[in-house]
Formats: sequence, C-alpha cells, structure tokens
Amino acid sequence: MQIQNSITDVDNIQVGHAQDLDALTGCTVILCPRGAVAGISQRGGAPGTRETDLLRPNHLVEKVHGVLLSGGSAFGLDAAGGVMKFLEEKKVGYKTGAVLVPIVPAAILYDLAIGNPSVRPDAAMGYQACQNATREKQASGNVGAGAGATVGKIFGMKTAMKSGIGTSSREIGGGVIIGAIAAVNAFGDILDYHDRRIIAGARKIVKSRSGIQFTNTLEVFSSMAGRSMMAFASKQNTIIGVIATNAKLDKSSASKFAESASDGISLTVQPAFSMFDGDTVFGLSTGTKQIDLNILCAFAPLVFADAILNAVNSAENAGGLPAANGM
Repeated sequence: MQIQNSITDVDNIQVGHAQDLDALTGCTVILCPRGAVAGISQRGGAPGTRETDLLRPNHLVEKVHGVLLSGGSAFGLDAAGGVMKFLEEKKVGYKTGAVLVPIVPAAILYDLAIGNPSVRPDAAMGYQACQNATREKQASGNVGAGAGATVGKIFGMKTAMKSGIGTSSREIGGGVIIGAIAAVNAFGDILDYHDRRIIAGARKIVKSRSGIQFTNTLEVFSSMAGRSMMAFASKQNTIIGVIATNAKLDKSSASKFAESASDGISLTVQPAFSMFDGDTVFGLSTGTKQIDLNILCAFAPLVFADAILNAVNSAENAGGLPAANGM
C-alpha cells in the first residue's frame, strides 16, 4: 500500500470524522475492528477520559476495538456510546459469554468557548463518525475533534488562534509503520520543531505590516504581569491523539510507545503538559512486525509532532479566530 502520510497507513486502522461546523464541535473515531493491543500516556493535568483504567498492563482486557477523540468537554464522552452501538452491530467486541462488548476508550477536549456551547458530540455523532470511517486518508484541520480546537490561550480566546486535527505516518524500515493522529487544543503556542519558530499561538493585539505577531507564552510567564494572570488562565485545553504501529507490542510496551509519542508534544508545544492541559495519547499495536522497542520509541515523538503540525497548518479561520494558513 502506498504511504499516504496518515495513521490509516497502519494495518487495521480506519478513521472517520463527524462535525457540526456551525456549532464548531465534532468527534473523530479511530477504529480497529480486528482489535488492537492498547496503552496510554496521560501527562496533562486536566484530563477527560473514559475506559482508560483497563489499559493498565495488569488488567484483564488486552485489546480495544476503537478510540474516540471528541470535542464537547465531558459532555462529548457520550459519543462513545454511538461508537459502541456501531461496533456491536458489526459484531465486533470483547467476548463476555452473553454478548460482544466493544471496548472504546475515549478522550475529550474543551471547545465550548467557540461556536455554540449548547451543541456537543453525542451518540448519534459518534455513530456517524463510524459510518464515515475508511482506510483512506481523510481531511485534516477543521474536521472531527478538531472542528473547535484552538491554541494560544494565555490571554483567553480573544487573542487565541484556530487549530484542528492532523495526521502523519512514517515507515521506519523492515515494513514497520508508525502513524499518528492528534487533535490540538493546547493552552500554549505551537512551534515548528525544525527551527523552533512559533507558527500559531497567543497573538498580540496590534497587527504589524508583516501580519500577526505572537506574544510568546513563555515570555509572558517570565513577567510579573504574566505570573499575576495565572489564576485567571484558561483551564479549557488539551492535546488528544493516537499513535499506532503494525509492530507487535504487549500492553506495557504499548503504553511506553504512547509515552514516547507524547514527547512530540514537548517538541511542538510551549509550554507542554501544563496543569491547564489534559494531554492524553493512546498507543495501538495492530500487527506482528518485529522491531526493537527502543527504535519504535525513537521515531514515535517525531511522527506525533508531525501530526500536531499538520493539525495547525491545515486549520482554517473560524469562530472569529485566524488560523496559521489564513494569516
């Protein structure tokens, strides 16, 4: 199969989006109908998740059948019910004896400060995202869980920028593929890790002739005014995503893989893993390819960082906020 620079380059991975672009919210589903060994890295201070305890290595269930990434804050976790309904209809799930129970961990981001806060992803939207799921590379930016994503919120939404959801992949030798998808709703600024240049973030109020100028959140932190503002800083942020591979991993290794992938947040987000963010990355293993875990974890941050950059660079102006490609 030709590499599409998408998480769907990984065997047994399908992606589907559903969104309401008037309300600026949506959800994204990553389906693995044959099951995937799963782990998790949860490093942000304000997570919103479902079915994550079972991903611990000492717990019974080995595989998941899908992962939901959703807007709508905690309300958006309801969309997982629609994903379960879809998978149950397809006879996909964990064998309990009486019925098949689809295992669908989920993570949410807060997008209620943009668009219409009374509209949130629900079971119907989760089901629709499953109906839209394919192995083909889908649109990125203002779709799915990225429909209402924003970044650069040290001074609140008035100087924030529009972000979105993005994907990437890389073949690292021996037929081993790593793919990632990330919905980017960070508190801080987004940097291109190649040159450490801010490409989206908190904006200065006054535009220069060259376009938008960035405040630089770290510089704000170092000022007396910035420190005094921390009590009022936004607690409505997170980066949520999935890192997947066709390499064979157990649950413990899948969590280590996810932890390494989350270092891609450190590469591209400044600051990373604040107490205002709920950063959560799921790790999925869908195949039987053999590779040293150290090699897999060496490339995981780069693939996840590329998905973050794709999310920001694909976003379009919306909700009165400019995007990187619309400046």
